[in-house]
Amino acid sequence: MSAATAAVLREMRWWDIAPVLELEHALFPDDAWSPGMFWSELAHARGPGATRRYVVAEDPATGRIVGYAGLAALGDLSDVQTIAVSREAWGTGLGSELLTDLLKHATAFECATVLLEVRVDNTRAQKLYERFGFEPIGFRRAYYQPGNIDALVMRLTMHEHVAENGTE
Repeated sequence: MSAATAAVLREMRWWDIAPVLELEHALFPDDAWSPGMFWSELAHARGPGATRRYVVAEDPATGRIVGYAGLAALGDLSDVQTIAVSREAWGTGLGSELLTDLLKHATAFECATVLLEVRVDNTRAQKLYERFGFEPIGFRRAYYQPGNIDALVMRLTMHEHVAENGTE
């Protein structure tokens, strides 16, 4: 996918699980989600009591899924469950688009705070989150397996995000 070919974001549906899993295994071979994990998340993403938002990014030229992201909300707290962009779409702004979508839905869920975990060795993702106003608040030791890689826990306070970006 080229920077000139903007991906189209849409709600993730059950028929997206297989192509999402392909991308999941390509990007996270050691700790990829299982099909059941995606099925479980999608079960909470629709209807009046929905507490999840899952979105895919489709390359309009090929129809391939080149990214996906998910958010879980509970009360006034939400958590970025996953966010992934195919290697060929790195540097196109797709990660920012996916995160923007999740934050809009955190606002719709009336969440005051958004949390996430990111590998301590994934500086590319950390920089993206910092651009959106996420701040480091702690670590989860040996969170990512195998390899006992620590997770950096980051937090975004939504009223500060809205005040800085003028979006709701």
